[in-house]
Amino acid sequence: MLRKFLAVFVMLLAISTHAESESLRGTGDLAVVVERAAGSVRIIDTTHRVALARVAGLGDLSHATAVFSRDGRYAFVFGRDGGLSKVDLLTATLTARIVQAGNSIGGAISSDGTLIAVGNYTPGGVKIFRSDTLAQLADIPATYGPNGERSKVVGLVAAPGNRFVFSLYDAGEIFLVDLSDPEKPALRRFPGIGRLPYDGNITADGRHYIAGLFGEDGLALLDLWHPETGVRRILDGYGRGTDPLPVYKMPHLGGWGRAGGLLFLPAVGRHEVLVVDPRDWREIGRVALQGQPVFAVARPDGRQVWVNFAHPQNDVVQIIDVPTLRVVHTLTPGKAVMHIEFSPRGEQAWISARDSDAVVIFDTASLQRLGTLAADKPSGIFMTARSQRLGQ
Repeated sequence: MLRKFLAVFVMLLAISTHAESESLRGTGDLAVVVERAAGSVRIIDTTHRVALARVAGLGDLSHATAVFSRDGRYAFVFGRDGGLSKVDLLTATLTARIVQAGNSIGGAISSDGTLIAVGNYTPGGVKIFRSDTLAQLADIPATYGPNGERSKVVGLVAAPGNRFVFSLYDAGEIFLVDLSDPEKPALRRFPGIGRLPYDGNITADGRHYIAGLFGEDGLALLDLWHPETGVRRILDGYGRGTDPLPVYKMPHLGGWGRAGGLLFLPAVGRHEVLVVDPRDWREIGRVALQGQPVFAVARPDGRQVWVNFAHPQNDVVQIIDVPTLRVVHTLTPGKAVMHIEFSPRGEQAWISARDSDAVVIFDTASLQRLGTLAADKPSGIFMTARSQRLGQ
């Protein structure tokens, strides 16, 4: 009798343990795909390359970006309509949503994971929220000029030490905000950086912030280790002697590539990327491309940089070989390629093709297609590995 009881107990324990293991899931291989037209995100299992769920009700996602909590469980999605949404990736639910402005352009999460910053076009400025409740903590107006006009905010990134950096499109300034005390933001301004900064990014070590300029050829560099030295102009007049082409879509410095010790930056109004040595911030070369680059994304091992393009040649991805600085492959994933995201160790490339309603997955060694996932007008692809990177 005792033996039968023990056998039944062991069997039930095994069934219970199996059921529990089936219901448990880590977040390290999850991703969200923005479905821009539907106002939803798809939650993706990148190991098995399957869609797990869709979370709707996120508003206007026509220029949406996302960051993740430190544990990778929550995605914070920034909508174009000023919406800030918090999505639980494990339960596939929208846990909180606020509309904090009329028109916003992305955001970032602080280095300790407690603060969310959102950059706004209308009204210009940055708002700070608690990451757990989305309660507002601070409003930093991006004012300039004698009448206190508000500027559009672009290029918002997180810097080490619970700081945020962003640029003022209309004012030609960079703001550095220290939120060690979130209720008393310490603001430092750097005016006169150049005309119409359109985007910005921070280097992987969190030291240098670079703003691209739309109103003139060049970029503005701020050393966050030594902000007292001010802003330095780099690549000044890189288009000197030639006429720029019409700009169909602004390139994204948020998608620049750092590979082989070099930076690959999309050039505004040109069919090329600029290659920069970050040791002295000098241009060392250019790579000619088939169209105007939007994102130049480095494969994690640094051997290649993958580039997508603005309309009308936006059904193509070109691959640059870093040692030779030459285009070595051209892919056609689908219509209107919007975004490229590599798996954390670089063995896969995930590419959204908006007008094909598809996310296409490539093996980066063989360049063979591994699969295609259906999605409603997909744009941004964001993997939870981003939660461990500086600047997100």
